[in-house]
Amino acid sequence: MPGSADEWLARAATRVAAAEIGAQVRQIGRVESIGDGVALVSGLAEARLDELLQFAGGQAGFVQTLDRDRIGCVMLEDADSIEAGDIVSGTGAVVRTPVGRALLGRIVDPLGRPLDGGAAIVAERFEPVERPAPSIIERDLVVQPVQTGVLVIDAMFALGRGQRELILGDRATGKTALAVDAIINQRSSDMICIYVAIGQKSSSVARVIDQVRRHGAPERCIFVVASPASAPGLQWIAPFAAFTMAEYFRDQGGHALVVLDDLTRHAATHREIALLTGQPPGREAYPGDVFYLHSRLLERAARMSPEKGGGSLTALPIAETDAGNVSAYIPTNLISITDGQIVLDTRLFAEGHKPAVDAGTSVSRVGGKTQARALRDASGTMRLDYAQFLELEMFTRFGEQPEPRVKAQIERGRRLRALLAQPRFQPLRVVDQVALATALTEGLLDPAAITDIAAIRATLPSWLDANASDLVGQVEANGTMDATLRAGLLAAVQRMIASYSAGVAT
Repeated sequence: MPGSADEWLARAATRVAAAEIGAQVRQIGRVESIGDGVALVSGLAEARLDELLQFAGGQAGFVQTLDRDRIGCVMLEDADSIEAGDIVSGTGAVVRTPVGRALLGRIVDPLGRPLDGGAAIVAERFEPVERPAPSIIERDLVVQPVQTGVLVIDAMFALGRGQRELILGDRATGKTALAVDAIINQRSSDMICIYVAIGQKSSSVARVIDQVRRHGAPERCIFVVASPASAPGLQWIAPFAAFTMAEYFRDQGGHALVVLDDLTRHAATHREIALLTGQPPGREAYPGDVFYLHSRLLERAARMSPEKGGGSLTALPIAETDAGNVSAYIPTNLISITDGQIVLDTRLFAEGHKPAVDAGTSVSRVGGKTQARALRDASGTMRLDYAQFLELEMFTRFGEQPEPRVKAQIERGRRLRALLAQPRFQPLRVVDQVALATALTEGLLDPAAITDIAAIRATLPSWLDANASDLVGQVEANGTMDATLRAGLLAAVQRMIASYSAGVAT
């Protein structure tokens, strides 16, 4: 048809007019050698650190080291089909990850590719995985609480929005469990939670995801997974990508919580990459920049000033120790970077005291400034009382017969210890924690048997809702407690204990 020829001619003319005529410059290099997820490339004289490189087979990697005659490129994908001599081209771009609300409820890799079998992520935009930390002038004071629902944490080592609190302990002492409980408790808050698994076993990651889905709010969580079988580059960028995803919500005035599980494995991956790219080893074979690696990551956690939206990003990094040695290289680095540490003790865990938090070595450098006022008033001397009890109990093990005052102090300390041994997936509200702490301080739990403390703690929330809902509402609304409210709460707890004791007796 004549019309179709004219249309074709018009389209062809448009394409010719849009074509760029002239010389094109491309950066081309070649693979010298490749192995263990690291490629050594020559010929890219204009390459920059962290630049994304494209290989002939479509694989990608990023520049990690720049030497005089070659560069070290860390692969982000399977490199089995890459051989020496293959062409590599520079892109001029850096590694980016998708951000936006479409990630909520999804399981993705650090590049935002779905791992849950769902549809591809429709990102609002792509942001670099490496971003500068907020400046001092852009930050605000950390004064808003992060309620974990775990009494020993909220009462003794309070966390704040924008804080970095390290969770430290030997293998299999409940580090991940404590962080997951904190995620689950945000089901009733406005915080977005991101769990990033760095080199963790698939079965462990699946268990965490299942627990959050059963007990928490998975629709407000993002799971970033870099398995041990994935490329070293993916494991290396995983925590940085998770922070970029969280910063999207922070920059909109929201609040985000990031759990990094764990940075010990991340440091090991960094050491592996450094040795393969020829960086000089230092203490324990780690390169000299391993401190900077984690400091520039964790410095991105902050509470922003009102001019910057007032959002916050809270980090809970996890690190593993060997035989309780908190003075090892990586744990020491992380302790000096973070705003405190929660140390889990193997002996306490073996004795069945869970969470196995060592009250003597754990600390929060933000502390009471972030606690709800009612909880701060109720738990003011709890940590000191617990430390004194542990010392007295150890002293009396040698057969000394304590005087009545000391004996009473020991008995109350045992009830406090039983109160702090909290089962998983049973978070306590602020009002529940205030009621329990006040009841312990006022001696209401002294007549109760130690074996009944767990049942009393489990029964209290529903009892307060049914019999003292007005008091619950007042404490939850403003987080404070005057003398009248305190007396009413104590009376309600006393009635509950009496009712429980009567029910047990019958």
